[in-house]
Amino acid sequence: METVYLCLGGNVGDTHDYLNRAIGLIESQIGTIAQSSGIYQSEPWGLECSQWFLNQVVAVETELEPHAVLEHCLQIESELGRTRSGNGNGYEPRTIDIDIIFFGHQIISLPDLQVPHPLMHQRNFVLRPLCDVAADFVHPVFRKTVHQILAECDDNAIVKQLK
Repeated sequence: METVYLCLGGNVGDTHDYLNRAIGLIESQIGTIAQSSGIYQSEPWGLECSQWFLNQVVAVETELEPHAVLEHCLQIESELGRTRSGNGNGYEPRTIDIDIIFFGHQIISLPDLQVPHPLMHQRNFVLRPLCDVAADFVHPVFRKTVHQILAECDDNAIVKQLK
């Protein structure tokens, strides 16, 4: 059994509903949700659009291997209407996005899977909700806690927890 930390986000349609539906599908296809963060509203990162994002992090206990988790995440995104324009950078409005942030303490560097997530340390919209569920988790590459990484993050984007 391994704990995988997933960051969910979206800004198209009823984002609260997409987050809830994604969590249900994660629980039925990937594993048991051990913890979930609050929901955070954040301004778009990496793209110009007017619709802000909602983000949430879940800690999932799974028996699946990393690639199987990735495949399920992509399948859930597709099932919930995620389309990709193929613009090359991946930054576009979406119904749901599911990123693997950590897979236990594993370090994976493959063309289709990078764990820990290679940009997580630059993104407040990931770090803030991740602190809700794993503030003391030590990044296996940086050897710093999530809380320390958040404190050192230079991202000035607005990220606020919803009530």
